[in-house]
Amino acid sequence: MNPQNLNRLSAAALLAALALGPAASAHPPEVKAAAPSESASLQGNDQASWIADPHIHAFYEVTVAAFAKGPAKVDVDAFEQKSFAIFREFGASRGMAPGAMQDHLKLIPRQVVQIAREDPKVLDSYGNFVAAIFGPQ
Repeated sequence: MNPQNLNRLSAAALLAALALGPAASAHPPEVKAAAPSESASLQGNDQASWIADPHIHAFYEVTVAAFAKGPAKVDVDAFEQKSFAIFREFGASRGMAPGAMQDHLKLIPRQVVQIAREDPKVLDSYGNFVAAIFGPQ
């Protein structure tokens, strides 16, 4: 597996853990293996609500703004802090402790930077961004 796909899977796995809620870390759900011709979602049945959520849209917008001057000029620390603020608000909106949401997603900002540096088309549209973070829809 190439590093780009591994990073996308890592990001998706982290988002999946969050989508399952706080209890997921204590008792991971049983995941049925997909048949070779099927695909499985790690986000569970709530993936569509995450994709439609204004906080995920805000995360996309912050990502696009961070890359506005080019991939080499991204202030990764500032981007990470802006992302964490969005994640805390997202957690509160979903009934989670804001700090717990930030902790669940703490690796995502730097992974997104790496993904977008490797494939700048990820930032061309929200649909491309969603495919990179959540997997193909």
